[in-house]
Amino acid sequence: MTKSQLIETVTSRIQNVSKKDVELVVETIFGCMTDALAKDERIEIRGLGSFVAKTRDAREGRNPKTGEKVTVPRKRTPFFTVGKELKERVNVKRAARA
Repeated sequence: MTKSQLIETVTSRIQNVSKKDVELVVETIFGCMTDALAKDERIEIRGLGSFVAKTRDAREGRNPKTGEKVTVPRKRTPFFTVGKELKERVNVKRAARA
């Protein structure tokens, strides 16, 4: 599901709210999450999971085309840990299809 599909789905389920307002809410939520991760804060959404920014140390890698050694700088990467409730709901849906 893309962000625009999410906005469409929420708009169709809530009749009294305009698509523009739903888009503003979604953008605000994602913006707040991005800001929190940038500040090294943990985000926990009950029933979904948690997000944290992990630091990956600098390392030496290889260019896959040339095989040449390349220095990969230290960087921070968002990391998602799925929550128990979401994991169970996904597995129930998958078992129902099988």
